[in-house]
Amino acid sequence: MPKRKQSRKTKHLLTQSINPHAAGIDIGAEELMAAIPADLDDQPVRRFDTFTQDLHHLRDWLLENGITTVAMESTGTYWIPTYDILEAAGIQVCLVNARHIKGV
Repeated sequence: MPKRKQSRKTKHLLTQSINPHAAGIDIGAEELMAAIPADLDDQPVRRFDTFTQDLHHLRDWLLENGITTVAMESTGTYWIPTYDILEAAGIQVCLVNARHIKGV
């Protein structure tokens, strides 16, 4: 099946940042992978352990880079401590379904 050509409007939307102050976090049992917009930090994707101290380092890194919104996905209950720490810091946290966010 041939690929459909993207319209100019679609190409523009794909390269345009909808929220330049948003981050994404993938949460696992033993580690978190966090990503912020590439223009905010020399290392825009970082790995964090799941201990409380490491979650505080994650929070501080996000705040230092002006992040105000986070989308995170997790299975089970691993997301709860991260959610609580980020929300207490004033960051808007959106828990998303991994199937829905995979394509984004």
